[in-house]
Order: sequence, then structure tokens, then C-alpha cells
Amino acid sequence: MKKINPILQTAKETILLESSAIANLANLLDDNFENAVNFILNANGRVIITGIGKSANIANKIVATFNSTGTPAIFMHAADAIHGDLGNVQENDVVICLSKSGNTPEIKVLVPLIKNYGNKIIAITGNVDSFLGKNADFPLNTFVEKEACTNNLAPTTSTTAQLVMGDALAMCLQDLRGFSSKDFAKYHPGGALGKRLYLRVSDLIANNQVPKVNSTDSIAKVIVEISEKRLGVTAVLENETLVGIITDGDIRRMLSKTTDINHFTAKDIMGKNPKTVLENAMAIEALDKLENNSITQILVINDKNEYVGVVHLHDLIKEGIF
Repeated sequence: MKKINPILQTAKETILLESSAIANLANLLDDNFENAVNFILNANGRVIITGIGKSANIANKIVATFNSTGTPAIFMHAADAIHGDLGNVQENDVVICLSKSGNTPEIKVLVPLIKNYGNKIIAITGNVDSFLGKNADFPLNTFVEKEACTNNLAPTTSTTAQLVMGDALAMCLQDLRGFSSKDFAKYHPGGALGKRLYLRVSDLIANNQVPKVNSTDSIAKVIVEISEKRLGVTAVLENETLVGIITDGDIRRMLSKTTDINHFTAKDIMGKNPKTVLENAMAIEALDKLENNSITQILVINDKNEYVGVVHLHDLIKEGIF
């Protein structure tokens, strides 16, 4: 009989318990959710997201998701709010308050103050019958049967439910705003993700040399061009028109058959109809073409079909796209 691994058993129980609770959130959605989304969408102010303890940590993450998907938001710690930070809340702002119990002392002090200012409150709470739930304009139910904690104490399942409800709000708002990948790129200019969304082929080749030979040039000149430009490839032109490509692999294959290269020209060993990519194309398109054709370099042309450079796989690696 196979011995049960207690560590894996606990991990599986945690995952299954939390996933079951998250699936049940769909059954708890009601008109309050739709009304909350529409209210945020039409609000003239920002979204202020607040909480205390572990709920504050989740609030911070929801703020980040809102900001990156087109809904301006700021975090306000519930404890700090009643000691001066309440000044963050402006006239047209919407407040989202996170609390599992909805009855913590800080929440009981904070909620009336916000309502006195005339701001609407969206509650994300595991107890819609709590002080917070009853005083919120839009109570969103994140009730969970049990925490994943063995003692049913440490916020685990409940904070996951809060996070998912925040994601649901953010995604609905993103779709209603028509927030596109181009918009997303504006807020994520750094890192590989941002570069996939805004970096173009022209950016990749800006500092690259442009290897090229004429179709009648000698093989010796081709070898020198490939070696000097250090991209492992050269374009072949006829009357400034792109007609072929020669890679260092083509040179090696030729030399494996003969060392008498004096009778050959670029046209004799070039590959015809080379794969190309437009210089104004996204860099990710160049990567797709490299992968789909199992090649490491691709020639770049402009909108006039003129050869302008080479993208090497190393360029994409250097930018963190591959």
C-alpha cells in the first residue's frame, strides 16, 4: 500500500478547498456586482481601495490590476485612513472596502466617515449581513465555508476569494472600456511583456549592420561580408533589388563539396525567395517567422519592398522577447 505523503496531501487539500470556494463565487454574484461595475465605469473620480490586515495586502494587488487595465486606483490602508489618510478620498471617488468579517473596529469607524463625504462604497466581504455589508451601497459577497488553514484561522481561502472578486471587477471594466493590447502596452513599457506589445522590427535593427552583396560578387567577397557584418548572413541584390540570401551554413555546405570557389558567384549558391519581415512589423512577428521556418535570421524590408537590414534571433534574446 502506497504511503500517503502528508505534505502533498495538505497541498492538494488546500488547492481543492480554495478552488471549490472560488467556483462558488459565481453563484454569489447578483445585481450588486453589475451595478458596482457600471458605477465605477461612469464615475468621474478614481477608485480608492482599502482594507486592513491581509485584506489590505489583497487591496494593494487589486489596485495594481485596476491601474494596469485602465481604471485609475489608489490604495488606502484602513487604519491609516482614520489617522489622516482619509484626505486621499476626493469628491467623485469610489471606495472599495475589503473585509472578511465586515465588523472590524477600523471598518466601523471608516465607513460612516466615507458615507458622510457622500462617496459610494463597494464592499467585498465574506459577511453581507455585517456592518460593512449593510452600510455599503454595493455589497459583493465573497463568503467561504472554511479557510484552508487547519485551524480555520489564517486568511487563505477568504483572501483568495477577495482577490478573484477584484479581478472580476477589473476584467469587466477593461472590456467595457474597450481596453486593447495597445493600451496595455502603454502601462507596461518595461520587461518582456511590454516589449512584446510595442517593440518593432525597426527597433531591433537600429544598431545592426546591413550585410549585402551583388549577385555577381565572388564567393570570397561574400565570405568577407558575412564575417565583417557578424550576422551570419548576407542579402543578395541585383540592381538594388533583393533576389536572394546566403548564410554561413550555405558557405559551409559549399566548401564541404569543393574548395575551388573561384568559379562561383553569389548567385550560384544563394537561396532564392528569402523569408522577409516588414520593418514596421511588431518584433513578435519576426520571432514567429523565425520559429515557424526554423531559421535564426530573417531579412527586413520596408514598405517599398527595399532591403534594409537583418533581424537575428540574438536580437530578440537580448530584448528578452525570446
